[in-house]
Amino acid sequence: MIRKEMIAMLLAGGQGSRLGVLTKNVAKPAVLYGGKYRIIDFSLSNCINSGIDTVGVLTQYQPLKLNAHIGIGKPWDMDRIDGGVTILSPYLKAEIGEWFKGTANAVYQNIQYIDKYSPHYVIILSGDHIYKMDYSKMLDFHKENQADATISVINVPYEEASRYGIMNCHANGKIYEFEEKPKNPKSTLASMGVYIFNWPILREYLIKDNECSDSENDFGKNIIPAMLGDGKSMWAYQYSGYWRDVGTIQAFWESNMDLVSRVPQFNLFDPEWRIYTPNPVKPAHYIASSACVKKSLVAEGCSVYGTVVNSILFPGAYIEEGAFIQDSIIMSNSRVCKNAYVNRSIISEQVIIGEKARLGEGADVPNEYKPGIYNSGITVVGEEASIPADAVIGKNVMIDIGASAADFTSLNVESGKSVFKGGVAE
Repeated sequence: MIRKEMIAMLLAGGQGSRLGVLTKNVAKPAVLYGGKYRIIDFSLSNCINSGIDTVGVLTQYQPLKLNAHIGIGKPWDMDRIDGGVTILSPYLKAEIGEWFKGTANAVYQNIQYIDKYSPHYVIILSGDHIYKMDYSKMLDFHKENQADATISVINVPYEEASRYGIMNCHANGKIYEFEEKPKNPKSTLASMGVYIFNWPILREYLIKDNECSDSENDFGKNIIPAMLGDGKSMWAYQYSGYWRDVGTIQAFWESNMDLVSRVPQFNLFDPEWRIYTPNPVKPAHYIASSACVKKSLVAEGCSVYGTVVNSILFPGAYIEEGAFIQDSIIMSNSRVCKNAYVNRSIISEQVIIGEKARLGEGADVPNEYKPGIYNSGITVVGEEASIPADAVIGKNVMIDIGASAADFTSLNVESGKSVFKGGVAE
């Protein structure tokens, strides 16, 4: 086996429950984003663009779609004999099988995989963030400072700092304290969930952490504080580009809407930093004479006969004549029928919006079922749902996966309500 200088361990097992119905049957890293990608494509593309050709992807929650998407890693040039991409799921040991108990435990359970490559360094990544980063520059910074660990940080507004793990650093960037979601943060340098460790040192701490019965087996809560407590050399690598944790409905919608600007802050058209993904093998999109498309992303295979404004259409979306789409995301192979109106909504894959249906109207009332998730005026429709013709759907409404006309007790679904498949909330 060829020894690798640095390999990546990509954490992709989280549910992302704050994305509501979008992650009911799929892991957050597999959620569609940006007109043709899935969220995990950005971390995988960063790896190959940074010269990292060996990536272990740690999956756990609803991995079927994610595993199918990654396959053998061909779109990222990672279908290799030495290295490449490897799906690492929980497995049965000699005596007992167990789920990953935390981010650190997920890596601990795959120590053998890492040892196989005898790397000097391991980079730990989250598979659910949108950003472009050259990890090779971060590794140079790590080496220059003779660090034991380097953590990538980004400046966030003070009022948002309490949502993140915060690094308190000396003027030269050396970390002296880590605070997990502090109520009164001392700095605004938020951890991006990107860590480079010297592998022998991380290996030692992972083993010790696993032996500690009251540990949560988490990098932020356990490994990093333990290393700081032992006086290890830990440094903050400051990143200043576009970075979004698309972990809420509002953040996901806003990040997608960022892409329709000209030139967007997060530029998908950058030839120097391509984002790779499997090709859906669709024909070119078609814009009919009756259509009007403004400030939108339209992927291959789309057919547009109606009006699309400030929106994103994924491959195979079909917009019939007279339909009006505004400030919305229409995912793959969904159909918006004649004279329907869709405003500020997220429409999942293979959804049908019936004729003259209207979505995203009325007062901005938080969802009664999950007010902590659907509260930003955005209506979300789960995959394979079917909205009846002439239905009027308010704001912050959740339509369940697979819901059909039989599941609608009324054609008027007021803001803040939900429609469940079979009429029962799980």
